[in-house]
Amino acid sequence: MVDARNVYRKVTRKIYDFSPEQEKNLLAIVWLYRGQTEKYLDLVAGYCHRMLDEGEGCFTGQDDDDAVIEPLPTFIASLTTLQKALQPFLATLSPPESSHTEALKELDDAMPIFKDDVKRFREGVSKQNIVWQTQKTTNGGELKKAVDRLVPLAECSRDMVKQSDLLYKLASRLIDVCETECHARESNAWAGREISRARKAADEARQQATLQLKEVRYFWRQAHWLTERFPEAKLCDVEGLVKLVDRAEIEANDWSLTPTVCRRCPEEEDENFDFEETMREIHVELASLNTEAAQLAATIQKNFEELGI
Repeated sequence: MVDARNVYRKVTRKIYDFSPEQEKNLLAIVWLYRGQTEKYLDLVAGYCHRMLDEGEGCFTGQDDDDAVIEPLPTFIASLTTLQKALQPFLATLSPPESSHTEALKELDDAMPIFKDDVKRFREGVSKQNIVWQTQKTTNGGELKKAVDRLVPLAECSRDMVKQSDLLYKLASRLIDVCETECHARESNAWAGREISRARKAADEARQQATLQLKEVRYFWRQAHWLTERFPEAKLCDVEGLVKLVDRAEIEANDWSLTPTVCRRCPEEEDENFDFEETMREIHVELASLNTEAAQLAATIQKNFEELGI
Protein backbone atom coordinates (compact mmCIF):
# COMPACT_ATOMS: atom_id res chain seq x y z
CA MET A 1 0.00 0.00 0.00
CA VAL A 2 1.49 3.32 -1.11
CA ASP A 3 0.27 6.69 0.18
CA ALA A 4 1.72 9.35 -2.13
CA ARG A 5 -0.27 12.29 -0.75
CA ASN A 6 2.86 13.86 0.71
CA VAL A 7 4.83 13.42 -2.52
CA TYR A 8 4.14 16.28 -4.92
CA ARG A 9 5.54 19.29 -6.73
CA LYS A 10 3.72 22.61 -6.45
CA VAL A 11 3.30 24.05 -9.95
CA THR A 12 0.91 26.90 -9.11
CA ARG A 13 -1.16 27.82 -6.10
CA LYS A 14 -3.84 25.33 -7.17
CA ILE A 15 -1.96 22.84 -9.34
CA TYR A 16 0.25 20.05 -8.02
CA ASP A 17 1.95 17.22 -9.88
CA PHE A 18 4.86 14.76 -9.70
CA SER A 19 8.29 15.74 -10.95
CA PRO A 20 9.99 13.12 -13.18
CA GLU A 21 12.25 12.22 -10.25
CA GLN A 22 9.30 11.82 -7.87
CA GLU A 23 7.69 9.45 -10.35
CA LYS A 24 10.92 7.42 -10.50
CA ASN A 25 11.15 7.35 -6.70
CA LEU A 26 7.63 5.96 -6.38
CA LEU A 27 8.41 3.45 -9.09
CA ALA A 28 11.53 2.45 -7.14
CA ILE A 29 9.25 1.29 -4.32
CA VAL A 30 7.63 -1.09 -6.78
CA TRP A 31 11.06 -2.31 -7.87
CA LEU A 32 11.94 -3.15 -4.28
CA TYR A 33 8.60 -4.95 -3.87
CA ARG A 34 9.39 -7.03 -6.94
CA GLY A 35 12.93 -7.74 -5.80
CA GLN A 36 14.48 -5.63 -8.56
CA THR A 37 17.12 -4.25 -6.21
CA GLU A 38 19.67 -3.53 -8.92
CA LYS A 39 17.35 -1.05 -10.62
CA TYR A 40 16.82 0.74 -7.30
CA LEU A 41 20.56 0.94 -6.63
CA ASP A 42 21.26 2.20 -10.15
CA LEU A 43 18.69 4.96 -9.68
CA VAL A 44 20.24 6.15 -6.42
CA ALA A 45 23.76 6.02 -7.85
CA GLY A 46 22.52 7.89 -10.93
CA TYR A 47 21.21 10.70 -8.75
CA CYS A 48 24.61 11.01 -7.05
CA HIS A 49 26.47 11.12 -10.35
CA ARG A 50 24.00 13.73 -11.63
CA MET A 51 24.56 15.79 -8.48
CA LEU A 52 28.32 15.81 -9.06
CA ASP A 53 27.83 16.64 -12.74
CA GLU A 54 25.67 19.60 -11.76
CA GLY A 55 28.37 20.61 -9.27
CA GLU A 56 30.93 20.66 -12.08
CA GLY A 57 28.40 22.62 -14.11
CA CYS A 58 28.61 25.44 -11.57
CA PHE A 59 32.07 26.17 -12.95
CA THR A 60 31.94 25.10 -16.58
CA GLY A 61 29.22 23.84 -18.87
CA GLN A 62 27.13 24.63 -21.93
CA ASP A 63 23.81 26.37 -22.44
CA ASP A 64 21.05 25.35 -24.85
CA ASP A 65 23.01 26.91 -27.74
CA ASP A 66 26.17 24.94 -26.82
CA ALA A 67 27.89 28.11 -25.67
CA VAL A 68 30.34 27.68 -22.79
CA ILE A 69 29.05 29.04 -19.48
CA GLU A 70 30.71 29.38 -16.08
CA PRO A 71 27.89 30.28 -13.64
CA LEU A 72 29.80 30.89 -10.39
CA PRO A 73 32.96 32.46 -11.88
CA THR A 74 30.77 34.65 -14.08
CA PHE A 75 28.73 35.83 -11.11
CA ILE A 76 31.85 36.71 -9.13
CA ALA A 77 33.29 38.52 -12.15
CA SER A 78 30.04 40.47 -12.65
CA LEU A 79 30.09 41.66 -9.04
CA THR A 80 33.72 42.71 -9.43
CA THR A 81 32.82 44.66 -12.58
CA LEU A 82 29.97 46.36 -10.72
CA GLN A 83 32.26 47.32 -7.85
CA LYS A 84 34.80 48.79 -10.29
CA ALA A 85 32.07 50.84 -11.94
CA LEU A 86 31.14 52.29 -8.54
CA GLN A 87 34.69 52.96 -7.41
CA PRO A 88 35.28 56.35 -9.13
CA PHE A 89 32.28 57.85 -7.34
CA LEU A 90 32.97 56.12 -4.03
CA ALA A 91 36.49 57.59 -4.10
CA THR A 92 34.99 61.09 -4.02
CA LEU A 93 33.14 60.45 -0.74
CA SER A 94 34.51 61.10 2.71
CA PRO A 95 33.66 58.11 4.97
CA PRO A 96 32.99 60.12 8.16
CA GLU A 97 30.29 62.16 6.48
CA SER A 98 28.94 59.59 4.03
CA SER A 99 25.94 57.35 4.63
CA HIS A 100 27.22 54.72 2.18
CA THR A 101 29.86 53.39 4.57
CA GLU A 102 27.75 50.67 6.20
CA ALA A 103 26.41 49.34 2.91
CA LEU A 104 29.90 49.26 1.41
CA LYS A 105 31.35 47.48 4.44
CA GLU A 106 28.65 44.76 4.36
CA LEU A 107 29.39 44.08 0.69
CA ASP A 108 33.17 44.10 1.18
CA ASP A 109 32.87 41.72 4.14
CA ALA A 110 30.57 39.28 2.32
CA MET A 111 32.57 38.97 -0.91
CA PRO A 112 35.69 37.20 0.48
CA ILE A 113 33.54 34.75 2.43
CA PHE A 114 31.62 33.85 -0.71
CA LYS A 115 34.79 33.41 -2.76
CA ASP A 116 36.26 31.10 -0.11
CA ASP A 117 33.08 29.02 -0.06
CA VAL A 118 33.09 28.77 -3.86
CA LYS A 119 36.70 27.56 -3.78
CA ARG A 120 35.91 25.02 -1.05
CA PHE A 121 32.84 23.81 -2.96
CA ARG A 122 34.85 23.30 -6.14
CA GLU A 123 37.51 21.33 -4.27
CA GLY A 124 34.78 19.21 -2.65
CA VAL A 125 33.18 18.38 -5.99
CA SER A 126 36.53 17.39 -7.49
CA LYS A 127 37.35 15.20 -4.49
CA GLN A 128 34.01 13.40 -4.58
CA ASN A 129 34.27 12.85 -8.31
CA ILE A 130 37.51 10.97 -7.73
CA VAL A 131 36.00 8.93 -4.89
CA TRP A 132 32.94 8.01 -6.97
CA GLN A 133 35.10 6.54 -9.73
CA THR A 134 35.69 3.54 -7.45
CA GLN A 135 32.48 3.72 -5.39
CA LYS A 136 30.68 0.39 -5.05
CA THR A 137 26.96 0.68 -5.70
CA THR A 138 25.85 -2.94 -5.34
CA ASN A 139 25.17 -2.78 -1.59
CA GLY A 140 22.37 -0.70 -0.09
CA GLY A 141 24.14 0.05 3.18
CA GLU A 142 27.35 1.16 1.49
CA LEU A 143 25.42 3.27 -0.99
CA LYS A 144 23.59 5.04 1.83
CA LYS A 145 26.94 5.89 3.44
CA ALA A 146 28.08 7.32 0.12
CA VAL A 147 24.96 9.47 -0.15
CA ASP A 148 25.49 10.70 3.40
CA ARG A 149 29.08 11.55 2.50
CA LEU A 150 27.71 14.07 -0.01
CA VAL A 151 25.80 16.02 2.66
CA PRO A 152 28.45 18.79 3.04
CA LEU A 153 28.35 19.49 -0.70
CA ALA A 154 24.54 19.61 -0.72
CA GLU A 155 24.49 22.00 2.23
CA CYS A 156 27.22 24.15 0.73
CA SER A 157 25.28 24.53 -2.52
CA ARG A 158 22.19 25.54 -0.53
CA ASP A 159 24.15 28.12 1.47
CA MET A 160 25.74 29.61 -1.64
CA VAL A 161 22.30 30.19 -3.16
CA LYS A 162 21.49 32.35 -0.14
CA GLN A 163 24.88 34.06 -0.29
CA SER A 164 24.44 34.86 -3.98
CA ASP A 165 21.06 36.46 -3.39
CA LEU A 166 22.39 38.40 -0.42
CA LEU A 167 25.44 39.70 -2.31
CA TYR A 168 23.28 41.04 -5.11
CA LYS A 169 20.94 42.70 -2.63
CA LEU A 170 23.88 44.30 -0.82
CA ALA A 171 25.30 45.61 -4.10
CA SER A 172 21.87 46.98 -5.09
CA ARG A 173 21.48 48.58 -1.70
CA LEU A 174 24.86 50.33 -2.09
CA ILE A 175 23.78 51.72 -5.46
CA ASP A 176 20.47 52.93 -4.03
CA VAL A 177 22.18 54.62 -1.08
CA CYS A 178 24.63 56.36 -3.42
CA GLU A 179 21.80 57.68 -5.59
CA THR A 180 19.38 58.70 -2.86
CA GLU A 181 21.55 59.79 0.04
CA CYS A 182 24.85 60.70 -1.60
CA HIS A 183 23.32 62.46 -4.65
CA ALA A 184 25.39 60.33 -7.02
CA ARG A 185 23.48 61.37 -10.13
CA GLU A 186 24.63 64.94 -9.66
CA SER A 187 28.29 63.86 -9.76
CA ASN A 188 30.42 63.62 -12.91
CA ALA A 189 32.10 60.58 -11.33
CA TRP A 190 28.85 58.60 -11.41
CA ALA A 191 28.76 56.40 -14.53
CA GLY A 192 25.03 55.82 -14.51
CA ARG A 193 24.67 53.80 -17.71
CA GLU A 194 27.70 51.66 -17.01
CA ILE A 195 26.48 50.94 -13.50
CA SER A 196 22.99 50.04 -14.75
CA ARG A 197 24.43 47.62 -17.31
CA ALA A 198 26.72 46.07 -14.71
CA ARG A 199 23.84 45.75 -12.25
CA LYS A 200 21.66 43.99 -14.82
CA ALA A 201 24.52 41.67 -15.80
CA ALA A 202 25.12 40.80 -12.14
CA ASP A 203 21.45 39.95 -11.66
CA GLU A 204 21.40 37.71 -14.74
CA ALA A 205 24.59 35.97 -13.57
CA ARG A 206 23.09 35.53 -10.10
CA GLN A 207 19.99 33.87 -11.51
CA GLN A 208 22.06 31.46 -13.60
CA ALA A 209 24.37 30.62 -10.69
CA THR A 210 21.57 30.02 -8.19
CA LEU A 211 19.65 27.89 -10.67
CA GLN A 212 22.70 25.69 -11.18
CA LEU A 213 23.41 25.44 -7.45
CA LYS A 214 19.83 24.41 -6.76
CA GLU A 215 20.22 21.52 -9.20
CA VAL A 216 23.11 20.18 -7.12
CA ARG A 217 21.04 19.93 -3.97
CA TYR A 218 17.93 18.78 -5.84
CA PHE A 219 19.50 15.58 -7.15
CA TRP A 220 21.16 14.85 -3.81
CA ARG A 221 17.76 15.15 -2.14
CA GLN A 222 16.32 12.53 -4.49
CA ALA A 223 19.04 10.04 -3.52
CA HIS A 224 18.66 10.95 0.15
CA TRP A 225 14.87 10.55 0.00
CA LEU A 226 15.27 6.94 -1.08
CA THR A 227 18.21 5.88 1.09
CA GLU A 228 16.71 7.48 4.19
CA ARG A 229 13.55 5.41 3.80
CA PHE A 230 15.11 2.22 2.46
CA PRO A 231 18.67 2.23 3.89
CA GLU A 232 19.31 -1.43 3.14
CA ALA A 233 17.74 -1.31 -0.32
CA LYS A 234 14.93 -3.53 0.94
CA LEU A 235 11.23 -2.75 1.04
CA CYS A 236 9.98 -1.99 4.53
CA ASP A 237 7.13 -0.12 6.20
CA VAL A 238 7.60 3.66 6.07
CA GLU A 239 5.05 5.64 8.03
CA GLY A 240 2.96 7.82 5.78
CA LEU A 241 4.40 6.35 2.57
CA VAL A 242 4.29 2.56 2.25
CA LYS A 243 3.02 -0.37 4.26
CA LEU A 244 3.18 -4.08 3.62
CA VAL A 245 -0.23 -5.63 4.26
CA ASP A 246 -1.77 -9.05 3.72
CA ARG A 247 -5.31 -9.98 2.80
CA ALA A 248 -6.27 -10.53 6.44
CA GLU A 249 -5.42 -6.92 7.29
CA ILE A 250 -7.30 -5.62 4.27
CA GLU A 251 -10.31 -7.69 5.28
CA ALA A 252 -10.06 -6.26 8.80
CA ASN A 253 -10.33 -2.80 7.21
CA ASP A 254 -13.54 -3.80 5.43
CA TRP A 255 -11.59 -4.47 2.20
CA SER A 256 -10.72 -0.80 1.92
CA LEU A 257 -7.83 0.05 -0.41
CA THR A 258 -7.73 3.75 0.45
CA PRO A 259 -4.47 5.37 1.67
CA THR A 260 -5.80 5.48 5.23
CA VAL A 261 -4.51 1.94 5.58
CA CYS A 262 -1.11 3.62 5.69
CA ARG A 263 -0.67 5.77 8.77
CA ARG A 264 -0.21 9.29 7.54
CA CYS A 265 2.94 11.03 8.68
CA PRO A 266 2.97 14.58 10.13
CA GLU A 267 3.35 17.53 7.83
CA GLU A 268 6.97 17.83 6.76
CA GLU A 269 8.84 20.96 7.74
CA ASP A 270 10.50 23.07 5.07
CA GLU A 271 14.14 22.06 5.48
CA ASN A 272 15.30 24.98 3.35
CA PHE A 273 13.92 27.60 5.74
CA ASP A 274 16.69 29.51 7.48
CA PHE A 275 15.38 31.96 10.08
CA GLU A 276 18.66 33.84 10.55
CA GLU A 277 19.21 34.26 6.82
CA THR A 278 15.61 35.36 6.33
CA MET A 279 16.02 38.04 8.99
CA ARG A 280 19.16 39.31 7.29
CA GLU A 281 17.33 39.57 3.98
CA ILE A 282 14.46 41.41 5.66
CA HIS A 283 16.99 43.80 7.20
CA VAL A 284 18.52 44.56 3.82
CA GLU A 285 15.11 45.03 2.20
CA LEU A 286 13.89 47.25 5.06
CA ALA A 287 16.97 49.47 4.76
CA SER A 288 16.29 49.82 1.03
CA LEU A 289 12.63 50.71 1.67
CA ASN A 290 13.65 53.28 4.27
CA THR A 291 15.99 54.85 1.71
CA GLU A 292 13.20 55.01 -0.87
CA ALA A 293 10.84 56.50 1.72
CA ALA A 294 13.35 59.23 2.58
CA GLN A 295 13.82 60.04 -1.10
CA LEU A 296 10.07 60.22 -1.66
CA ALA A 297 9.58 62.45 1.38
CA ALA A 298 12.29 64.82 0.11
CA THR A 299 10.66 64.97 -3.33
CA ILE A 300 7.25 65.71 -1.85
CA GLN A 301 8.72 68.44 0.36
CA LYS A 302 10.47 70.01 -2.64
CA ASN A 303 7.23 69.97 -4.65
CA PHE A 304 5.39 71.65 -1.78
CA GLU A 305 8.02 74.39 -1.60
CA GLU A 306 7.81 75.00 -5.34
CA LEU A 307 4.02 75.33 -5.01
CA GLY A 308 4.49 77.76 -2.15
CA ILE A 309 2.66 75.56 0.33
